[in-house]
Amino acid sequence: MKAITRIRIQGCPFFSGVLVTLILLLICFSVRSQNPLKVEIPDWALPGSPTHKQVPPPADFHRATLTDYTPIGIFEGQSEIGAALLPGASGYNKNTQQYTITASGYNIWYTRDEFRFLWEKMSGDFTIAADINFPNPNGFPDSKAVLIIRQSLDDDAKGAMVALHGSGKINMGWRPEKGKSTMQMKVAQKGALRLGFEKRGDSFSLWYCAKVEPMKKCGDPIQVHFCEPFYVGIGYCSHVPDKLDSAVFSEVVLKNRAGIW
Repeated sequence: MKAITRIRIQGCPFFSGVLVTLILLLICFSVRSQNPLKVEIPDWALPGSPTHKQVPPPADFHRATLTDYTPIGIFEGQSEIGAALLPGASGYNKNTQQYTITASGYNIWYTRDEFRFLWEKMSGDFTIAADINFPNPNGFPDSKAVLIIRQSLDDDAKGAMVALHGSGKINMGWRPEKGKSTMQMKVAQKGALRLGFEKRGDSFSLWYCAKVEPMKKCGDPIQVHFCEPFYVGIGYCSHVPDKLDSAVFSEVVLKNRAGIW
């Protein structure tokens, strides 16, 4: 690598830089083709199936979160929570104001999470809402597109979320303390196209609507206390550690107050 950085090419600096970049890419491609990436999946991280039950990760298992502090749309940064085996990506279309989140990740559950998270650091009450759809009709049924609050960006952080699953199921889940197992409020409702998540003090409520109906509250609120500031935003997990998939968030609203329905 040092020999490459010392290359001096006479002429236009722009084309010299392009040429050096191409050389680096060719070297990387050559190394990758000779040593193809092998992703080893721990047995506990495999998704549930008729022949396999997904279980919590080992108590001491963690991966450091990777964070990009470049703003994207209304959010001030994004993070690969838990450093999933396959790194994801996010895009924002200014014309349609849509966010596309592509991610892998074994789950957003148990005692630690793996998902891609677009976030804003906030204090006080908030309301967040979004239309959500999955471009891939054959995605894993338990994939999760979430509206979520986290105390930190650690993979085992205290948190609460509302989730739309690939199967169409919606639910609310929360980790009451850092490192604890996630709890959930089961919701049988399906067919939600827009989800909402509202914080009033320590009370959190799930809202939803289908098609053009008004937003309505679903189930009882949960009670979780967060210290200020905290992180609020949108996220996605494919629920398959070695497979990338996507969710699209449209008409995203994030306000620093409750009750904007």
